Amino acid sequence: MAKAKPGYAKLRERAQVIGTWDDHDYGLNDAGKEFGGKVTSQRLLLDFLDEAEDSSRRQQAGVYASYMFGPEGKRVKVILLDTRYHRDPLSSDGAVLGDPQWQWLERELHGPRSEITIIGSSIQVISNLSATTGPLFYVESWARFPRERERLGDVHFGEISRYDCGAQYPLYDITSSGLTQSVENSVPSVFQPLMRLVALLTPTTLRVFSPNCRYKSCTYGQPNFGAIEIDWNAVPPQIKLELRDVEGNSVGGVEFPISELDPSKAHAITKQGHSYQRHCALETELPWLVRHRLALLLFGTIAVLVIAVVLLGITCLSAANIFTKKSKME
Repeated sequence: MAKAKPGYAKLRERAQVIGTWDDHDYGLNDAGKEFGGKVTSQRLLLDFLDEAEDSSRRQQAGVYASYMFGPEGKRVKVILLDTRYHRDPLSSDGAVLGDPQWQWLERELHGPRSEITIIGSSIQVISNLSATTGPLFYVESWARFPRERERLGDVHFGEISRYDCGAQYPLYDITSSGLTQSVENSVPSVFQPLMRLVALLTPTTLRVFSPNCRYKSCTYGQPNFGAIEIDWNAVPPQIKLELRDVEGNSVGGVEFPISELDPSKAHAITKQGHSYQRHCALETELPWLVRHRLALLLFGTIAVLVIAVVLLGITCLSAANIFTKKSKME
């Protein structure tokens, strides 16, 4: 059905379509290895992606895969992870990928050299939104599995995060929403500005802020997609990470030289000991009051409103009582 859509048909004519899945493609919201229909879902996804009948993806448990593009000296490796097929229950601090996929990933990362490596994950790797939005709400991410994220080194909005203290070079995490689902489209339009305010007030140490963001929070809650542009002809060669709206217009992004990702040329950054070091401190390392300020603000606002209503009620009752006494005296 999706293949019959004119826009998608045109895309398939102009580009190679590769992909992995998230929960809604997998078959059940927030599902992991417990989902009983995963074998059938794997076959259907690979059929949709026109995967060859003799493809190794059809023989393995899970849809993970890797691809190499470009000539020597300009090679780009794309690694697609499967964060569903082997994933343990949320908050179990268990497995996300499973041992076979971990072994495969290690081989891929130690394989033939590429100038750029792009890892596709259906849930956020760097950002830990739940650490600053709980107990109001929690979202799926690698942060719900701390041991797995440490080993590696689901939201419906777009943002770009950066972590400088995990390797000898910056790690970028670009998150896009689905083209058919987004957080702002799930609420009436009158509440959309409120959601943008919540995004602005949510504490973050890892989000990339730039002047070309459409909104001050540098998140985008309308349908969007991510784009990665590589300019090998620039001096020095550049890479651009962008979020774009459904019209293809940029709503936020960052550009930097490819050499920034080269461990032999980059300079390692170390933590300085304080919790606010941009792109280095994790959300869980923020002071308790800062980390929970969104929840405190919400509960504080509710408390003030409740107190105001109670005081108004008491005032009205007192006024009515005085008026009644005056009426009896007259």
